[in-house]
Order: sequence, then structure tokens, then C-alpha cells
Amino acid sequence: MANEQWILIIEDEEDLARLLEKVLHKESIFNVLTAGTVADGWKKFQHYNPALVLLDIMLPDGEGYDLCKQIREVSNVPILFLSAKDEEIDKLLGLAIGGDDYITKPFSPKEVAYRVKAQLRRAGFSEAKDAPESLQVGPFELSPNEKELKTDGKTIELTAKEIGLMSCFMHHPNQILSKETLFEHVWGDDFFGSDNTVMVHIRRLREKIEAEPSNPSFILTVKGLGYKLHSKG
Repeated sequence: MANEQWILIIEDEEDLARLLEKVLHKESIFNVLTAGTVADGWKKFQHYNPALVLLDIMLPDGEGYDLCKQIREVSNVPILFLSAKDEEIDKLLGLAIGGDDYITKPFSPKEVAYRVKAQLRRAGFSEAKDAPESLQVGPFELSPNEKELKTDGKTIELTAKEIGLMSCFMHHPNQILSKETLFEHVWGDDFFGSDNTVMVHIRRLREKIEAEPSNPSFILTVKGLGYKLHSKG
């Protein structure tokens, strides 16, 4: 996990957490974790060592302020408070104990995504520069216009959706991508239970790029989480 950049959302409003996760996915931030309590948030923070934390203040088992102090004892990762408390004293307290930003509810999820990206840039996680002439991951090479995939110099005939899946995987090698993320990225629509659609296309893609589709070396299933492209195969 050391090479993966995780964002941790600690928010007990499940619908809001899912909305934030979806907006971050649309901004190409795919490794997003959620937690609904202080205890679960701290556990996931310790396990995943996230690059940034979105932290609600009022949580079922405690206050985000206390968790912020706990995190600050071991890490300087950016912490963005999310709160319905909009008094100036609350904002000042959040910043004084180590918060990097304070966002009051209700807010624009897209604005939160932009603030997240700004904090990541300041923390040294630069965004991608100009795209290379072609994208190379392991034995695979994706053309600049992302319409042709080659392996060992040979062109593999893929459908548009299969190219879309490979593009998503190759832009995020060794990162776990959920079925929801893949569907929204490739089909450009909300997931809403399109589980079988993704599975069928992954199976067909494996039949074209894997030596043993039933025992894949590249597109691996991560049980309960999704899929990832293993760059070395």
C-alpha cells in the first residue's frame, strides 16, 4: 500500500460520504476510504496511512477535534474538517489544533474535491503532466488517442469498452478500482447495480490479454473490493 495514495473520509452521514467518494472518483482520485466513527477512522488511518483526511467534527463516538489531535501526534497529512458548525470560533479551533482547512455544511461536493486536490498539490502529490506519446504499463502499450492496445508489439483487437477498461487500469496500475468506479469511468453513468456488466467485460478482456484467463496474471480480482492491474504480471 505504500505506493498508493489514499483519501480517508470520516463522516457518519453515509449518503454524504458516498457522494464525496463519487465526486473524487470523477476527479480521478480513485483510492477513497470511508469511516463513520472515530474508532473506525483511526483504525483505517493507521492501516492505510492516507495522503489526506476529510474529517467530520460530530461523530457518533466522539469529536473529530480529538481525532485530529491524535493524528497530529503521528502525522502531518492534510486534514480538512467538514462541519455544520459555522461559527468563527469553531473554525479557529479546528485550524488551531492542526486542521488545514475548514469546510462548513452545506457545501458543494465539487468544491471539496478541488480543495482536496489543492491540498494534495501543496503536500507534494503533483498531478499528471502532459500525457506521454503512449502509455506503457508492463507488457502493454496504449496509443496516445487510447484506441489501440499493443503487447510485445502486437496489436490486440479490443472493443471501445475494453479499451476504456484498460485505459482506466493503465492510468492507475497496482491500484484497486471498484466495480462502481470502473462502470462510472467507462460507461459514464451511475452504477446502480450494474455489477454483471462490469464482470462480463472484465472476463472478455481477460480472454484477450491473459495467457490463462481463468488464472489471470494481470487483471486481478481483489475479493470484496474490485480489480487491479498488476503491472508485472
